Order: sequence, then structure tokens, then C-alpha cells
Amino acid sequence: MSNGKLAVALISGGLDSMVSAALAKEAGFGLLALSIDYNQRHQVELAAARRIASALGAERHVVLPLDLRAFGGSALTAEIDVPKEGVGSDIPVTYVPARNTIFLSLALGWAEAAGARDLFIGVNALDYSGYPDCRPEFIEGFEKLAELATKAGVEGEPFRIHAPLQHMTKADIVREADRLGLKAGMSWSCYDPAPGGLHCGLCDSCRLRAKGFEEAGLPDPTQYAAQP
Repeated sequence: MSNGKLAVALISGGLDSMVSAALAKEAGFGLLALSIDYNQRHQVELAAARRIASALGAERHVVLPLDLRAFGGSALTAEIDVPKEGVGSDIPVTYVPARNTIFLSLALGWAEAAGARDLFIGVNALDYSGYPDCRPEFIEGFEKLAELATKAGVEGEPFRIHAPLQHMTKADIVREADRLGLKAGMSWSCYDPAPGGLHCGLCDSCRLRAKGFEEAGLPDPTQYAAQP
């Protein structure tokens, strides 16, 4: 049940954002769910985002169009092959330039307009692909920026950026989804969907997802075209 406070939760359709939003609800926040249709290669994730927002009882769900293909620069927004060789140590071409900065800025704008002072994002700095905008330093920096950049902030109503999965492994996140009673099969992780509505099984995101279920010792409901 909501405690009367609202939080804007970024919901991409993936497992991490689903758990993050569910934790906001568990904490008593009413959910304003925000998903960004940035013309991403894996637009099927937006259908997952709608399922998740509905299942969590979001008070409102906005799917905001923002065509980042106009900029390109990523395998998710340009004609660049999604790597399938395994999770490496370098920042991969699936990194979308400044994506979380852009998304949090949009979430911040909605939060200020709606009178919300809390934002939830499902970033993770342990089992991830090395994106710079998933690090704790980024979250801390954006929180400071929000205080400087908004009317609410300068008038003494600071925003809090919640990243509840920040220090969890993917296995921890899978276990948390199970504890919260979430149907993990509602979520979508794959960057390069295979025909028939299957996860490709070989992109970084698929490999990390499968690894999480395996290490958590819980059944993976995901249908993969190839075994990760």
C-alpha cells in the first residue's frame, strides 16, 4: 500500500528494473513508471515494461518516445552487430552514449512536475557489462546535479536517486525477484532478439541473465535460441 509518497521508477522491461521498481513499491511508494522508447533494437522490451508496470500496479505508466537512432553510436541504436563472444573487460559497443544520464534527466523532470522526490533505477555495478553510467559515482554525481538543477532542489527539497541493486550480483537480483514474488518471465533482457520471441542467448545481457539464475539455483524461465 502506498504511503502517500510517489516515486518515479525507470522500467526498461529488464529483470533489474523490474526488481528495482518492486522494491520501491515494497517501500511504500506509489509508482510513476517511466519507460523510454529510444528506437532501440530490442523494442520487445517495451512490451515487457508494460507488463511489469501493470503487474506492479503503477499509478501511471509513460512510454516516452525519444529516437536515439538519430545519434547512433551504439549497437542498440545503429547498424552495428551486437557482440556474442562473451562478456569482456572493455566497455562494449552495446553502450548507448549517456543513456542513463538522459533517462534520469527525464525521470527527474517528471518527478519535479509530479511532486515526487524519489527516483528508482535498476543499475548494477557487479555483474554488468562495464557501462560507466552504472557506477555508484555516477548515481552520487547525478543526485548532486539534481539538487543544483531544479527549483525543488534549490528551495531545499532535494531528490534522492535510489539504486537498490547497485551492489548486488545477478544471482542476488534473481533471488530478490523470487522473494518479492515476481514472475521473472515477464521481463526481457536480450539485446538482439531471435525469431519466435526468443532471447538470443549469446549477447552480454543474455549471458549475465542465465548466469544469475544458475548461480541463484533457481529455474530460468527464459527461452533462449542458443544456450548461453
